[in-house]
Amino acid sequence: MNYDIIVVGGGPAGMTAAIYAGRAGWKTLLIDPMGGGGQPSMADMIYNYPGFPNGIGGPELMDLMARQAKAFGVKIEYEEVIRITQEAQDSGASGEAGLKVSTGDAEYTARAVVYAAGTLPRKLGVSGEEKYLAKGISFCATCDGALFRDKVVAVVGGGDSALSEAVFLTQFAKEVLLIHRRDEYRAGAANVKLVDQNPKIKQLKSTVVESVRGDEVLTGISVRDLRTGEVRDLEVQGLFLYVGWMPNVEPVRHLVETDEYGYVLTNEDMSTKTPGLFVAGDVRRKPLRQITTAVGDGAVAVWSAEKYLLERG
Repeated sequence: MNYDIIVVGGGPAGMTAAIYAGRAGWKTLLIDPMGGGGQPSMADMIYNYPGFPNGIGGPELMDLMARQAKAFGVKIEYEEVIRITQEAQDSGASGEAGLKVSTGDAEYTARAVVYAAGTLPRKLGVSGEEKYLAKGISFCATCDGALFRDKVVAVVGGGDSALSEAVFLTQFAKEVLLIHRRDEYRAGAANVKLVDQNPKIKQLKSTVVESVRGDEVLTGISVRDLRTGEVRDLEVQGLFLYVGWMPNVEPVRHLVETDEYGYVLTNEDMSTKTPGLFVAGDVRRKPLRQITTAVGDGAVAVWSAEKYLLERG
């Protein structure tokens, strides 16, 4: 099916792009590879998005954005985008599409695409990790925390996501082990204070996970103290990883330029070297990755896409 604009990604950048495109009257499709809401949908509470003085739940915020997009006529499909390719040159009034978006189940064409597929969680790369993904290893405490009621879980990471999710898990878990490879956290002072004040959190700094073990599901991990070299076996039933993100760039890698970390290089108007392809949100190189900056990217990307379409009649 042909569209004026296809948006890939259902996070704040993608949703904003879809809202702007739909409201402007363009025939718009949003394809969400993550199944709804991007990274914010995994956050228990969001306190730094304007308009919500007491915070708002991540899933609730993204549901509101999706409802707004649908109200403006945007069609939403929950599929994984495999590849985006250039088709015949956009022929303007004829409506012939310039880009093809392929998923595992369908192919869609559009005159312009806003790619806002965000990032993917980084893994530890240790023995046993792949075997226990979704069998005790999770990247989303909000999604899976309730499954570990009265159990011991570990959280790996030192940023705000790791610390805030460690605090969130104390609602369910008997004990939370917070594991960080450095002796100081990268998180802000507010989250550090919450961790320090929570008696259910045991902090293991200057410590790394060496391996993961279990039977049908995860039952334990081995950790190494970087100061002493001591290796210990710990019994845990859940392992939550917050060790960084990787740009989800594969579907468009051949159509864009990237930096040494794989993030897409865009112009100020979110355009790329491929005509009709605009990139927004966390997948592009930028100094700050927040919901607020993603929303701005999405608005600029569609403004540029609209200008691109109008110039071609």
